[in-house]
Amino acid sequence: MPVRCGYARVQASGPMKVAIIGAGWAGCAAAVEATRLGHQVTLFDASRTAGGRARRVMATVAGEQLALDNGQHILIGAYSETLRLMRDVGVDEQAALLRLPLTLQFPDGSGLELPRWPAPLDAFAGILGARGWSWAARLSLLKVAIGWQSAGFKCRPEQSVLDLCQGLSARAMTALIEPLCVSALNTPPERASGQVFLRVMHDSLFALSGGSNLLLPRVDLSALLPDAALAWLAAHGGAARLGVRVQTIMPTAPGWTLDGQVFDRIVLACPPSEAARLVEGSGVAAEAWLKLARGLQYEALSTVYLHAPGAGLHRPMLALVSSAEEPAQFAFDRARLGGPQGLLAFVISASISDSATLTRQAQAQAARQLGLTALQPVLTIVEKRATFACTPGLQRPGARIARGLLACGDYIAGPYPATLEGAVRSGLAAVRCLD
Repeated sequence: MPVRCGYARVQASGPMKVAIIGAGWAGCAAAVEATRLGHQVTLFDASRTAGGRARRVMATVAGEQLALDNGQHILIGAYSETLRLMRDVGVDEQAALLRLPLTLQFPDGSGLELPRWPAPLDAFAGILGARGWSWAARLSLLKVAIGWQSAGFKCRPEQSVLDLCQGLSARAMTALIEPLCVSALNTPPERASGQVFLRVMHDSLFALSGGSNLLLPRVDLSALLPDAALAWLAAHGGAARLGVRVQTIMPTAPGWTLDGQVFDRIVLACPPSEAARLVEGSGVAAEAWLKLARGLQYEALSTVYLHAPGAGLHRPMLALVSSAEEPAQFAFDRARLGGPQGLLAFVISASISDSATLTRQAQAQAARQLGLTALQPVLTIVEKRATFACTPGLQRPGARIARGLLACGDYIAGPYPATLEGAVRSGLAAVRCLD
């Protein structure tokens, strides 16, 4: 059956020997889909732990070795392809994820909580019932949201999220739009793409009932999907070679060689810098693709894990008032998500400081906003290239690089920002376009 692939529509081929480089969420999705389509798959990754930028890391908490994550992530109900893939490889969604209505509540009890109603009634009801908001703030948000809906959730490519929010009250901006923008796009509203933000708002809040639900992982991120995907792959005849960094790929008619091994097709599911290294070394004419891949700018994402006996939150997740001195936007009580008592995770999107500074700032923020004064550092992870900067008018590289060579990942051209869903959809799409 014909499928859409980048620039052209192609017909799916017969069984082939396929190499997939990168065992992040895009690579795992590509490996499962390629195997499902009957191809012989070998999955490579330089790390010994699958998951890419959403993977397991080990840390010592209160003298005990525990599996944490290289960054606190959340999923939402609109992640339809991710959830389908999880079910297909045997992940128990109810056991692995805590599903909650969208709630952005602050420590003082103010904020927004959507009821369990059909979309978009839940969004409108949540806005009208926002605690601590004046009626002027609620009505300003309703007016802006109705304007987005009337425009078909579309805007000019050069518009930022801030441009879309003209007329919005300061309360609605700081208590809703800014947290949603930095959590979804990891880019501040003044330089975040309005077009991409509207797509996220449409799919999560206005298109699908339950699409705005928060899905909080109860297991580490490698266990959430990559481990199950690799087990499924092995059970269906595929192979995973972790701890192996691919050095070179070369076109060799009619296929490709990868470090001397022959494959019919190659899918680059590695980070853009690594993909660019391999493409340039292959000698194929891909200057336009390389220019776009190398031209991406990046945003950092940091997670500060702090611990104290007896520490906790009254919800699994709380929104925080964020500033330059207190930069965390969210706090998570890991004990409510299957973790040890007293362990909290503070998330700082679009972070700009070093690890030590962020740790001190998170401790001070926890003391002032949460009244938790005894929290001690466990682990601080700064992913300097966590996501591409999702700016207005950004041109992202396409999936097709050369004949038999494709790329996938959350940075590949598409309607979504750098999210787990964007990565999974990209992996699925690339494999369906093997020609």
